[in-house]
Amino acid sequence: MSDKRRAEIEAKRAKLAELRKARADRQRAETERRQAEPGPSSGARRDVDDLVNQLVGSRSGLDTGGDLTPSSSLPNTPPRSSTNLLHGLTVSPSGRVSRQSDVGSDKVSMGTTMVGMMEHVDRVLTPRFIPDLIDVEQELFELPQRERVIYNKEVQTTAIETETPQISENEIRQQIMRERELEAERIAQDKELEEESVQLEKEIEEEIRELTEEERSHILSAPEFLDFVEQSSKIVQRALNDGYDYIRDYTIGTEANGDDSEGKRVKRICAFYDERYGKNRSITDIDWSPKYPELSVASYNKNPAALNEPDGIVAVWNLHLLDRPEFVFHSQSDVLSVTFSPFHSNLVFGGTYSGQILLWDTRSKHLPVLKTPLSAAGHTHPVYAMQMVGTQNAHNLITSSTDGTVCSWLVDMLAQPQETLELIHAGHNKTGEVAITTLDFPDNETTTFWVGTEEGNVYQANRYDRAGAKAGLNQYDIYKGHAGPVMGLHFHPLVGPIDFSDLFLTASVDWTVKLWRAKSLAKPSTAAHAISPIYSFDEADDYVYDVKWHPAHPALFGTVDGSGRFDVWNLNTDTEVPIVSTNVGSGRAINKLQWDRKDGRRAALGGSDGKLYVYDIGDMALPRESEWTDLQKTVAGFIGGAQANGVVDGDATRIVAGR
Repeated sequence: MSDKRRAEIEAKRAKLAELRKARADRQRAETERRQAEPGPSSGARRDVDDLVNQLVGSRSGLDTGGDLTPSSSLPNTPPRSSTNLLHGLTVSPSGRVSRQSDVGSDKVSMGTTMVGMMEHVDRVLTPRFIPDLIDVEQELFELPQRERVIYNKEVQTTAIETETPQISENEIRQQIMRERELEAERIAQDKELEEESVQLEKEIEEEIRELTEEERSHILSAPEFLDFVEQSSKIVQRALNDGYDYIRDYTIGTEANGDDSEGKRVKRICAFYDERYGKNRSITDIDWSPKYPELSVASYNKNPAALNEPDGIVAVWNLHLLDRPEFVFHSQSDVLSVTFSPFHSNLVFGGTYSGQILLWDTRSKHLPVLKTPLSAAGHTHPVYAMQMVGTQNAHNLITSSTDGTVCSWLVDMLAQPQETLELIHAGHNKTGEVAITTLDFPDNETTTFWVGTEEGNVYQANRYDRAGAKAGLNQYDIYKGHAGPVMGLHFHPLVGPIDFSDLFLTASVDWTVKLWRAKSLAKPSTAAHAISPIYSFDEADDYVYDVKWHPAHPALFGTVDGSGRFDVWNLNTDTEVPIVSTNVGSGRAINKLQWDRKDGRRAALGGSDGKLYVYDIGDMALPRESEWTDLQKTVAGFIGGAQANGVVDGDATRIVAGR
C-alpha cells in the first residue's frame, strides 16, 4: 500500500468519524430539546383560564338554589339584600310572612313576579289558575349565611398582560416545510455517509489483501524498497550497538578489568569487518572524517578469489554501526590511498593501482561521481599518496605515483590535472625518476613538500618556483638514513606554544623509525648534501609500515609494524622503548595508522586481514603544559648526541625556538 493511498484512506476515515459524531450530537440535542419543551404556551393557557373563569362567573350569577350565594366572590364584601330576590314578599315585624296577593286585588301567579325580577328573560306571560290557599302562620328564623370564599388566580396573583406574538398560519406552514426539508437533508446526508463508509471498507479490504508471489517479488526488488530497508536497518543497528550500560549502578566502585594483551592504558573499542567486503582483502589506507568524529574510511585491495566483485573497495565505517559499513564504494582497480575532503564532508577521494583518481559522494551510489581518464595527462602508475592542501575557497588535491609524477587537481574537474611535476634525480643509475611511496606537506605549507621513495631516501620538492629554488625535486639535499623503501612520512603538527613543525618522522621496511629535521628553506644547498636523521628508533622486530605524530601531544607518536604490533612512544618519557606496546588482532601485519582529528584519543589501525581496529589510548592523549619545553630539551639532547657521533650536519644543530 503506497503512503499516499494510505494517507487518503486515513483522511476519509477521519472525515467519516467526524460526520458520524456530528450526526449523533444533532440527534442528542434534538432529544434534549423535546424533553425540555413545555406543554401549551403560556398565552394559550391564559386564554383557556379566562374562558373558564367567564363560564364559572356566569353560572354563579344565575344560581338561585336558595343558598343566597353572592355573585361576587371578593372577600369582605357584604351580601346583597334579599329583597331583590324575594320580590313580592314582605316580612312582618313579628316575623310572619304575609302574601301580597292577599292585599292586592289581582291574583297574579308567582311567575309574574319572577318575570318582573328578571327583565332580561323573554317569557310569555300567561294567566295561571290560582287555587285558594290556607292561611298558615309559620315562625321563620333568618340564619346567618355562611360566607363562601372562592380563591382563583385573580385573587392570588396580579395578572400581567404580555403581548404574545401572533403567529400566522402561513408562518406555521413555512416552519413545518423548513423542518421537513432539514429532516430530508439529514436523512440524505446519513445515507451518503453510510455509502461512503461501505466504499471505504471495500477499498481498505482491497488494499490489505494478500499479495501474490509475483507482486511480492516485484516490491522486494524495487529500488525504493531497498533504500528504505537499508536506511531504516542502519538506524536500528546504530541503536542496538549503543554500548551504554543502562543498568549501571553508580553506587558501586568501578573494577579494573583491563585486558593485559592490549596494553596497560590502551583499550580496544571495536573492530570493523564485513565478510562480504573484507574477505581476502587487505586495508591499504585509512582516514577519519573531518566533520563526523564517529566516521572513518578504509580502502581495500583486490580479492583474488572473487572474480565478479569489484577490484577495489572503499568502506565508510561508523562507530555506532559495527556489523556493516555505513557506505560502500566500488572501483575497477585496487584502491591504494584514500582521504576525506576536509572542506566537503560528503566527498571521498581515492588513488588506484591503475593511476586513476576517483571521487565518491556519500549522497550518491556505489560508483564514483568523477574520475580521471586513463591517459598520459595524469597518472599511469600506482598512486600511493595523496593530500588535500589549501583553504576552503582555494584548495587542491596533490597526488603522487611511483613513476615520479606529482599532479595537482581541482576537486570539481578531474578531466585533467591543473599542474604536473616530474620528479627526476640525476644521481640515479638506471632511471632518473623517483618512485614515490609517501608524501607530506608541513603545516601551513602548500608549496614545498617532502616525499619518501622506494630507494629509502627522502627528498624535498617544490610545486612552484620560489626564492632560491626551482619547481621540482631539490637535487642537492638528500635525506639518507633508511636501507629500504620508506613506508610512512609525517611532519609534526603545528600546535602548542613552541614550533616543532620542522621535525618529521619516517618509517621503513628496514625495521626502523627515524626522526629528522627539515633543512631551512631560506638556505638552499648549492651542492650535493646528505642529511642524516637526528635520532633512530630501532625497537621494531618487523617492517614498520606507518608512523604518525599525535595531533595534540607534542612528544607522542605511534607506529605499526608487520608483526601486528601497535606502539605508542613518548619522547619525554623514554626514547629507547615505547611506553605502550599492544598486539593487535590475530598477529597479522598492520598497514596503516591514523589518529582521530578531534582530540587524538582514538587510533584507527588498518590490518592486512581486512579488519579496521579502533583503539582508545585514554589519558595519554592529554598533554601537560610542560610537554613542549620538555620536548625542546629532548630534541636538543638528540642533536648533541648526534654531533658527538659526528653524524649530523651543522644545519641540524639549530635549537628549536619559540614562536
